Amino acid sequence: MSQQGSGGSSAAQSVGQSAAHSGAHSGAHSGAHSGAQSAAQPADFVAWFRSVAPYVNLFRGKTFVVAFGGKAIQGPLAWTLAYDVNLLAALGIRLVLVHGARPQIEEELREKGLESKYHGRYRVTDAAALDCVIDAVGSVYLELEALLSQGLPDTPMANSTIRVIGGNFITARPVGIIDGVDLQYAGAVRKVDAEGIRAQLGLGNIVLLSCMGTSPTGESFNLAMEEVAEAAAVALNADKLVFLSDSRGVTDIDGALLDELTMDAAERLCGIGDWLSSDLKRYLPCAVRASRAGVGRVHVIGYDEDGTLLRELFSRDGVGTVISRESLEKLRDARPDDIGGLIALIEPLEEEGTLVRRERDLLEREIGRFSVVEHDGLIVGCAALYPYGDGQAELACLAVHPNYRRWGYGEQLMKRIEVRAREAGIKRLFVLTTRTAHWFIERGFAEKTVDELPDEKRLVYNLQRRSKVFAKSI
Repeated sequence: MSQQGSGGSSAAQSVGQSAAHSGAHSGAHSGAHSGAQSAAQPADFVAWFRSVAPYVNLFRGKTFVVAFGGKAIQGPLAWTLAYDVNLLAALGIRLVLVHGARPQIEEELREKGLESKYHGRYRVTDAAALDCVIDAVGSVYLELEALLSQGLPDTPMANSTIRVIGGNFITARPVGIIDGVDLQYAGAVRKVDAEGIRAQLGLGNIVLLSCMGTSPTGESFNLAMEEVAEAAAVALNADKLVFLSDSRGVTDIDGALLDELTMDAAERLCGIGDWLSSDLKRYLPCAVRASRAGVGRVHVIGYDEDGTLLRELFSRDGVGTVISRESLEKLRDARPDDIGGLIALIEPLEEEGTLVRRERDLLEREIGRFSVVEHDGLIVGCAALYPYGDGQAELACLAVHPNYRRWGYGEQLMKRIEVRAREAGIKRLFVLTTRTAHWFIERGFAEKTVDELPDEKRLVYNLQRRSKVFAKSI
């Protein structure tokens, strides 16, 4: 994610990835307080709008897959969900929407006097049931297309020019016979036309995928929406996969929201979470597999509250559950036996001049100042804290291996150093960088002058490197 040197060092190239957040506030005018509130509101709005800007920049050009079942379309908030999707697209986010149609299919079956049959997690889909699936999916698809094509004045979609594109992007295959039961036209994803989807996303179009796919022989198959979303997110190497569910997120056995889960913890819940809602029991295994396959973040949020999609993506704490690939247990204080791994990590950066070279005996003496990220026994990231007295300290040697920068390790290391600094009574954290000024600015650091460095640090400042100085209160 981010790399940074220490001493008179500089920050290396960073490819930041974070869960971006900021929230809006609204107030009412009443009585004698209306004047004061009117004066305060513009400032609140401006502060909120500015706080969102870094995350707008972060998300622009990223690929998000947003998946939701037919219940979300039946609900009263379908219109505002369309508004929010339109807004994300207008901000330059590349959107793939995946919809289901389970309740609509059930209604079609009831109208035709047909029985709804399931075997495990699959619908037993004979020819008559397939006709119901086609009718239901088609009607939902058209309804979504209409919702996303709104452009009435005085609505969030006024002046919208966003196009919605569908197509035969999903190739399906039959599930076949399971436990002696022939599932017939129940299918699974065989292939995703990632190149075709990317071409449409590159044109600024929203790609709309349904829970149906076709085989090379021309047959249609009924697919699980969550499996289509998983396959699409993996094929596109999506930055985010978002499931809108019948639960506000993943909960523990007492019903308390779990706002963060590693994929390992989420996988354990799949086996023991009898209390989870019906949607979560289907979505969570797909979320785990997608995370293991490289999808940046998987979010599970509810669809029954207005604005949950925006609040999850643009508020600091979010409203649902985010599932990340790596366990936080991998982030720890460095040990003496990490020296070899640290050297292997920072040596290439020292050779290219990104980091100032550290003498190896000095590194061994100062190993206690470092925090590291370990992946399968390999040190893939590090950062150090150097106190300088007067409540100040340097965040130094923030480095992440190039193959692991997309997992957000730079952000995690920075936060860990901030925690260590606060525990040590540090009030002000500063950093020296030559290449990643904006990465630090987006994370609350402000540019300072060399003269504002602690005396001890200022005396050893390297004038040839001309590192920029940034600092923030913690």
